[in-house]
Amino acid sequence: MDLSHLPSGPGVYLMRDAAGTVIYVGKAKDLRARVSQYFQKNPTDRRWKIPNLVALIRRIDYIASASEREALLTERQLIHKLQPFFNSMWKDSKTYPYVEITREDFPRLFFTRRKLRDGGLYFGPFPKVEPLRKLLGYLSRIKFIDLRLCRWKFSLAEPLDERKIKACLYYHTGQCTAPCAGKISREDYRALAARVEDFLKGDYEKLRAEFGRKMAAASKALRYEEAGMYRDFLNAFAHMEERVLVGKLEPDFMEKAVGRTGSVTALKEALGLARPPAHIECFDTSSLFGRQAVGSSVCFVNGERHTAHYRHYRIKFENAPEGSNDFAMIEEIVGRRLAQIKKRGEETPDLLVIDGGPGQLAAAMKAMAALKVKVPVISLAKRLEEIYSPLRAKPLLLDRAHPGLRLLQALRDEAHRFGITYHRKLRGRSELEG
Repeated sequence: MDLSHLPSGPGVYLMRDAAGTVIYVGKAKDLRARVSQYFQKNPTDRRWKIPNLVALIRRIDYIASASEREALLTERQLIHKLQPFFNSMWKDSKTYPYVEITREDFPRLFFTRRKLRDGGLYFGPFPKVEPLRKLLGYLSRIKFIDLRLCRWKFSLAEPLDERKIKACLYYHTGQCTAPCAGKISREDYRALAARVEDFLKGDYEKLRAEFGRKMAAASKALRYEEAGMYRDFLNAFAHMEERVLVGKLEPDFMEKAVGRTGSVTALKEALGLARPPAHIECFDTSSLFGRQAVGSSVCFVNGERHTAHYRHYRIKFENAPEGSNDFAMIEEIVGRRLAQIKKRGEETPDLLVIDGGPGQLAAAMKAMAALKVKVPVISLAKRLEEIYSPLRAKPLLLDRAHPGLRLLQALRDEAHRFGITYHRKLRGRSELEG
């Protein structure tokens, strides 16, 4: 089975049978690498069900994710919604745990698999709970997290029975600040809880730097077990940092998500690319009789807008003489964007799309050659929606309903909208100044 349409990134894969029914949903940190394991001659997973699953697979769709943690959560919700046959055979009934700071006069911190509307502060969910459990345990031992460990419920209005206080092991061993016995004021205890809250919200740069130094020192002193402990703590930080965009899945989430990634796959096949163009950037220019000449570039990742990579450019005077020079403008903005990517050491896009015909395509390739950047590039002409490529002698014409063409049109239209908005802003400013 051809798996070249799968990207090397985190996400969820959906295996379908001949009827198109989803028979298995899985998650992966690297989609292509994980799915490839199913089709190896000697698979690492030796469960007897694997050959039965593989024999039924006729199509594999995927939903790209921002992180492995997001993929885990998406997988769980899709399994619950779709109930695929092979997942029901292997399913884990557990839900992923949260970390809760309770809403009490003297809050506690603990893991829970149930998120209730009890006024508590919940963080997560965390699919990889063991590294986080170890980290929080260590932070408790060094007193960075210094909240009470007991299960007792008490408050200022209803103090804890003195017999329970005297029987408490945490109290006698000094492992607790003992708010039940009045050893700490409510204000001071709330300050300890606030510190834990800030930490769970992401304020742990100082701790991360400290653990990094301790890991390096332990490794240099050949204390590998200690170094491994700090390495695990740093991994827990990374897990807590991962972006999670998935809330409750909408009814048509899967159809839309598969449609977006399916358009990426369709474009890869239509253009004969070596890998899926998951990261595409599109360039357009705009001017009025050569005045206020501007350029724009927009970015789609996995078929969706990625506005963090949007850029607009004010064309330099020497490259925009009287009367618009589209070729020089394209050369300039493509060169400026690629130079920025190169300078920052960022990953180059999988595909560049230029609004225009063969002349604009040639201008973009000239900018690429000057910077010695190699990346697939095409142009899309408006009149017949012809796709020009340096790898083809004739333009490519796709059916108007082709999902790959629709993705290119969405990119081109977005680049045009973004550029026109900037151009109007500059023109309005110029008229006001005039």
